[in-house]
Amino acid sequence: MLEYNCNILNWNVRGLNNPARRKVVRDLVSETRATIVPLQETKLEMVDASLVTETLGQQFVDNFVVLPAAGTRGGILLAVDEGHYKINTTEVGVHKVTSIVEAISGGEKWSITVVYGPQEDQEKLQFLGELRWISQDVLDKWLLIGDFNLILQARDKSNDNLNRRLMGAFRDLVQDLQLKE
Repeated sequence: MLEYNCNILNWNVRGLNNPARRKVVRDLVSETRATIVPLQETKLEMVDASLVTETLGQQFVDNFVVLPAAGTRGGILLAVDEGHYKINTTEVGVHKVTSIVEAISGGEKWSITVVYGPQEDQEKLQFLGELRWISQDVLDKWLLIGDFNLILQARDKSNDNLNRRLMGAFRDLVQDLQLKE
């Protein structure tokens, strides 16, 4: 059996536009020895190699993909440690990034989709449809991760403002795609 180090640090950072927040992320990446880092809600329209180095470390600078924020809303950064993985192909959508990640040791490949779901209810059904559509094009080994901005159950919500139709649609997606929470 091939061995490789897979430590995933997934986080809705609620903005990387502050140097102090980037330092917190970098410290956590170092502390956890993360080798795959999906970050949501970067709130950045532009992410370049220097920002990736500052936020994650030099080992991530050549293997990252970005979904830019729309103004100060949204944004995704997916980066992998070049000592362990490489990103082969990527598809960037409206609310997601899907990449094929390959382990340097042994070449095992899988798909990873990082999502940051829309805030507006009318866009959420379209977003769920996008996830159904991309599930057709991913490898058998698939990690779907991120902030969906949807809930599966009423107890997941901190108030009584529930949209049961969206909850049901999200539950149906989880069941139909055989996802695990």
